[in-house]
Parts: sequence; C-alpha cells; structure tokens
Amino acid sequence: MMTGGLSETKPATPEVQHIANEVKAQFESKANRTCGIFNAIVYRTQVVAGINYFIKVQLSDAVYVHLKVFQSLPHENQRLSLAGFQTGKTRDDPLTYF
Repeated sequence: MMTGGLSETKPATPEVQHIANEVKAQFESKANRTCGIFNAIVYRTQVVAGINYFIKVQLSDAVYVHLKVFQSLPHENQRLSLAGFQTGKTRDDPLTYF
C-alpha cells in the first residue's frame, strides 16, 4: 500500500472493533444518539502522519455508519479521534474515502 492510498477492504478484526469502541462515545456525542449495537463490519486504512481507519459499523439490522478514525504516531501518545462519519449507510454501501 502506498502512503496516502486506501488499503483494500478487509473484514473487521478484534483490534478494529476495539478502535471503534474507543470512539463510540465521540460518535454518540457528535451524532446526538445512543447506540446499543456498535459492531465493526469491514475497514480500510490510509497511511498519513499516523493512520486513518475507515470503518463500517452496524448500528441495527439495516442501519450502518462509516467512521473515519485517526490514530496518531506512537511517539505522539494521543488518543484515537473520530475525524468524521457518514450516516444513512447500508450493508452494501462501499467504504470509500471521505
């Protein structure tokens, strides 16, 4: 994968679910909603000055969101941050850059 380009879409791993869980409260605050279900389904990564994770998250049977989560470089010792999100997604919507 080249710097700046998106990786291929991969099934979510326990690590990606952990990343989604870490930003769940940020999402709930920004989206003004509470989520009982917050299951990471698939993800892509983008190498920048850190890593952007694009994660498709299931909120209910038919409701999905796409998250953009920034992970800084290890020496910066920063928390994961929710850099953006897209609502109104379905299971079949492709995970693309935003």
